[in-house]
Amino acid sequence: MGKTQEHLLRDARRGNEVVFLRLFDDHHLPLFRFAWRLTGSIADAEDILQECFLALLKPECGFDPARTSIRTYLFGAVRNQSLKRLRRREYDVAPEPRDPHTPETHALKGEMADAVAGAIAELPETQREVLLLAHYERLSLSEIAEITQLEVSAVKSRLQRARATLRETLAPYAPRTERTI
Repeated sequence: MGKTQEHLLRDARRGNEVVFLRLFDDHHLPLFRFAWRLTGSIADAEDILQECFLALLKPECGFDPARTSIRTYLFGAVRNQSLKRLRRREYDVAPEPRDPHTPETHALKGEMADAVAGAIAELPETQREVLLLAHYERLSLSEIAEITQLEVSAVKSRLQRARATLRETLAPYAPRTERTI
């Protein structure tokens, strides 16, 4: 059996580059997707990921394997960094436009993909992050609660509201069925 994440982190903090790259490879893709979906910026997502992984290597890092998994900790760190950037962006002159030419949009061409992405982007931030973690990153309600520092019932509520809003927003795209009496 391989080393635990805690042991890998300890070795990475001691300068073992191979181990650090393994940790990065194990976690970077879902963390990047989450940061990108929250910020709408590839550059911000890359910066956030770099900041989170570098912070993880510092001895004063708040990660405690007795309290949470490294995966959950990193999702929380990415969330916090994304929220900081979004708040800073509100005070900037102009927000960075969303890049319509990402690999995902090329793969999911079409009106429906754009409609879904637009509807998700329009969700309130608190609902959007819960929806992204649940549906795109496939995290459990308890993991989402830990990342967002909410009760599981609050996560469920936000997820239900997000789904209801999407259902309403995307209703015009639903297949039309003939009603029979």
